[in-house]
Order: sequence, then C-alpha cells, then structure tokens
Amino acid sequence: MLPAAYLDRLNPQQRRAVEHGITGTGEVVGGPLLVIAGAGSGKTDTLAHRVAHLIVNRADPRRILLLTFSRRAAAEMARRVERIAAKVLGPDARALTEGLTWAGTFHGIGARLLRDHALEIGLDPTFTIHDREDSADLINLIRHELGFSKTEKRFPTKGTLLAIYSRAVNAEQKLEEVIGRAFPWCAGWSGELKAIFSAYVEAKQRQNVLDYDDLLLYWAQMMGEPALAGEVSGRFDHVLIDEYQDTNRLQSSILLGLKPDGRGLTVVGDDAQSIYSFRAATVRNILDFPGHFTPRADTIMLEQNYRSTQPILAAANAVIDFASERYAKNLWSERATGERPVLVSVRDEIDQANFIATRVLENREDGIALKQQAVLFRAAHHSGPLEVELTRRNIPFVKFGGLKFLDSAHVKDVLGVLRFVENPRDRVAGFRVLRLLSGLGPATAGRILDSVDAAGTLLPALEAVTPPARAEQEWPAFLAMARELKANSAGWPGELDLVRAWYEPLLERLHEDAGSRQADLVQLAQIAASYPSRARFLTELTLDPPDATSAEAGPPHRDEDYLILSTIHSAKGQEWKSVFVLNAVDGCIPSDLGTGTREEIEEERRLLYVAMTRAKDSLHLMLPQRFFTHGQAARGDRHVYAARTRFIPPTILGRFAMASWPPATADAAGRPSEPRAAVDIGARMRAMWK
Repeated sequence: MLPAAYLDRLNPQQRRAVEHGITGTGEVVGGPLLVIAGAGSGKTDTLAHRVAHLIVNRADPRRILLLTFSRRAAAEMARRVERIAAKVLGPDARALTEGLTWAGTFHGIGARLLRDHALEIGLDPTFTIHDREDSADLINLIRHELGFSKTEKRFPTKGTLLAIYSRAVNAEQKLEEVIGRAFPWCAGWSGELKAIFSAYVEAKQRQNVLDYDDLLLYWAQMMGEPALAGEVSGRFDHVLIDEYQDTNRLQSSILLGLKPDGRGLTVVGDDAQSIYSFRAATVRNILDFPGHFTPRADTIMLEQNYRSTQPILAAANAVIDFASERYAKNLWSERATGERPVLVSVRDEIDQANFIATRVLENREDGIALKQQAVLFRAAHHSGPLEVELTRRNIPFVKFGGLKFLDSAHVKDVLGVLRFVENPRDRVAGFRVLRLLSGLGPATAGRILDSVDAAGTLLPALEAVTPPARAEQEWPAFLAMARELKANSAGWPGELDLVRAWYEPLLERLHEDAGSRQADLVQLAQIAASYPSRARFLTELTLDPPDATSAEAGPPHRDEDYLILSTIHSAKGQEWKSVFVLNAVDGCIPSDLGTGTREEIEEERRLLYVAMTRAKDSLHLMLPQRFFTHGQAARGDRHVYAARTRFIPPTILGRFAMASWPPATADAAGRPSEPRAAVDIGARMRAMWK
C-alpha cells in the first residue's frame, strides 16, 4: 500500500473504516462492511476518505459505484475525494477522480442503467420521467376514466392514490398490508385501487414514461434476472452507500442483487437517525444488514462527536438508550464543558414564542448570528404562533418545508413543453401544455393527443390540427416553437430560451404575479446552463430538484442574517450553535398520529434524538403546558393540556436543567411577588369616546 499519512487526521475508528479490506493491489478483497456513524461523527469525511483510499490504492474509479441521497451530496463527495487523493497523487488526482462517474442518487443511477439496458428489458430508450405531481395527474385521469371521481362514499384523492401505490412498490408489500397499516380508511376500496393501479401501469408503458418508483422497480427487476444481474453487477468492483438507514426494501434488494456475497460492499449510516418511514424507508435494512452475509458483515462504530458539547450528548444518549432495538453506541466529545440542555416550561404557545424570540435576540447580542440559531418542530404548522411573533419583532427568518421550486405552476409549464417535445407520448405533459392556449379545452386537448399517438410523431399531428377559434391567434407561435425545438436548431440551453420567449407573454393572462414568476424562469435558465443537454436537464432536475428558488439563487431575504425555522425531518444533517425544539410534549413529540405501533413510537423517539443532536453549544426544549387545537371533529377548537414528552422520563431528568418563562418577579426580600391583576386598557380607550 502507498504511504497513508493523509489518513493521520482520522481517529482510530474512522481509519479502521477507511482501510478495511484495502491491500494496495486494486483487487477486491474486503468483505461487507457496515459503518455505524453516530451524529456529528464525521461520516461524510470518513466515506470520502475511503473512496479516495481506494483510488490511491489502484482501484479503478470507473468501477466504483457511490450512492447518495442527493446529486449535490454526490458532487460534494467527489470534490472531497479529489482533495484527499491530491495529497498523495498531486496533479494526477483530478484525472483519476474525474473517472468517478458512477456517483449519484439511487434514482439517478437507476435512470442511467435503464437507458443503457432499455432494449434488453422492453423499454424505449427515449422514455421520460414523471415527477410526483405529474404521476398524480396521470393517476387522476385514470381515476376519472374508470368512474371513481363520482362515488357515494369518499374515494381516495390522486395524492392518496399515489402515496398508496408508491408505498406498496418501495416497501415491497401487498396492497392490503399497506392499506391496513398506513391508510386504514381506504380498506373498503382495495379492489378499485387494484384496477386503478393496473390501468396506471398500462398507461405509463403506453406513453413511454416512468415515475420515480419505476426507476427503482425496473432496476430491482433487472437484478432478478441472472444474466442482466451479472452484467450490471460486473460493472462495479466497489459499491458504497451513504445514509443506509434511509433506504427502503426495494433499494435493499437492489443492493443485495449487486453484491450478493458482500465483497467490495460498504454501507454507512446510523440506525438512531432513521426517521423517514413515511417514504417507505425502514430501519430494518441497517439493523439486519450484517446477517445477510456469511460470514456476517464487519461492523465499525464511529462514536466520537465533533459537533456538540458533552452535556448535550449525554442527554441525547440518555434519550436514545431507551430504544427497544439499536446498535449500542455512546457518543462522546472532547468538548467536555458546557451547559446542560434546558427544559423550559411555559404556559402556552404565546409564551413559547415570546421566550424564543427573546433568547434569539439575546444570543445575537452575544455574537451568535441568527443563521447559527434554529427552531425545530415536529410538524410545519407548529411554528405558526412563533412566525407571528418573529414578524412582530422584525426578526427575519427562513422556514424550510414550503413550496418546492419545481412544484410552482409556471416552472412546470415550461418543463412540460420540453418534456412533450422530448416524448410526444407523454400525455400528462402534452395535456398541460395544450391547455395553456386560450380556448383549448380538455376535450380538444384530448383529441389532439390522440392524433399525436396515432401519428407516432409530434409535428405532422400538430400541423394537421385546426385550432378552435379562440386559440387561432396563439396556435401559430406554439407550432413555430415546436418546429424549432424538434429541429434542435437553437441547441442547449437555447431551447429553453425559445420556450421562455413563447411562454412569458402568457404569464400576464395566467398569473397575477407575473413579474416574480418571470424572475423564476430566468433562474431556471441559469440552472439549465449547467447541463449538457435537454435530456440530462429533464432527467436530473426531475430526480433531484432544488428545494426552492432560494436554493439556487442565494439568500431568500435582503437581510444578511436570518433565523432558521425547520421541521426536524428537514433539519437532518444540519447543525447550529443554538437550537430550540418546539412543543417537546406528548401529542407533538411523539405526534399523536405516530403512536399506533411500537415501530412508530420508536421512530418518534429517533426524531427527538435527531433534533437534540443538531445543537452544538446550546439546546432548549420547550414544554408548553397547554396549546390550542383546531377543528377537532368531536370537540371543536379547544385548549388541551400537555405533559412532558414520554421520551424524557424522570430517571434522566438529571441530564437536563429546568427553567420557566416568564421569569417570576421578586420583592425586596427576594420572595416571588404576587402577579398583578389584569388592567383592561381597552375598556378605558372605549370609554374615551362615550
């Protein structure tokens, strides 16, 4: 092996994980490896060092498959690998790491493999990919065509239908089991749902489109065919997967199909941070991983935390110690000093908001920027009273979990044009685009799409259309744009500029806020310029969209500094100096909707653990004694009284400090004073005008 001084900065456990099974010959000798990487333990750095160490020791980067959960994470990993390898290989590192072309998401890699093997599995290589909203629209068309949009009893909406379908596919569960566990109110419709899903699959195949789930399902099916499985797995000597606790059963079956004996296989993750069961992720994948192989996979624990103080870690360890099944680990830090996490009792959500706003401003005066502070919550609506108070005090904030950039209508319209030209059989895209034209209703749009299907190509069918009278003025411009796009005369990303030039005049008619939406389209064009082709742009943007316009355009406020508000799910992987956790009470954490089974309760416990381990220096868990609930079917709007979360029982209260808000006032002798009687200033003001 080459000298490994560049690994000296790693701690002993990290180094063991990096060097496992690597001999320096480039041959695959290591058996399966599971790295349990505790929160803040340098997981990403360890995985990047392992990939770099493979390349430095003569592994072919073109035969390394690195799977992450976002395209950005894969790109950042590749940059780290290059920086690490350069310490040994110098200028040669870039050429080698540029060969790391199989780094990406499960869905992105799946799309590439399906295009490569399309003809072998009965796919047309020109298939397009539907995002979630397009998939829901297609399933809704089928729902309507089958007559289920007019039923005497409540029938599942398109979003629910897609959620049921997706859960069944990704969890590899029977429809009845999925309905029983996650959608019990749909139990009476299982026969109808099977009919819809069968028609949905047929429609996708007829239109040459795949949805997100197909990218994994087709890949998994390929791994069930011995010849194809051998061809695909033969491409890769080493397979490394990040965030393995977030995988679903379908992804696990793909992985085991790629490396059934485990040679060259490394998975990294943390069972204590498995919090995405609503996406069909299962903690069982990481808990059961070692037992899939004979001999069992080696397991290495990363327990040294580089983020938080020891008192914060001691409290988080105490919370997760009660988990019914886990990899036993004990996070520790060299940052031994610091304050214990604080349990703050407040009367209600108004006092909770007042306390947080006050402390946030105090922290800012003490030199902690607003961006270094975060308020985390179990559900997005929990932050409502706080947002009002922050606005009243002129404290800027950003809330993560709002409308996604690609979910906005105007962006989907432009992308729909590109997708329709790319794949004329995509009826969802075609229907969306045709309906943009004045006076062109759903029936006419359907007939035009039927003629496109019959012709097999786009332009002859469109050129033969006689548009309705109200669409006559707009039709020639639409047809001219379609001709130029099919001819590829503008090149990429000039094609997007053509679509914008056609679409932007429609904005004034379609949307009141046309100006801001036009700015989004300019931003979309800037994003497009970073892709080499229309096909790559459509595929990768659909698979890994930016969270919001601000994700690509910089800070969403004119203010240089702003407080972070985030759901716990969105906060995973992040860290802040000061963290506040809203509503750490039963009914919120755990959610009253997440206590039906032992598995659900255990995931709620992990959510609290994830929230606590985001804090570096200061952690406050808020305990409102009562809060207001809206729209209770049986009892209406009402105040409910809450108890401290069950995940912090009396036996571990010593790990926390206690406080209350507002602070009690005291008399001259130091005794708490009696609260003053309320003064009705409003009555005085009204009396002035009598």
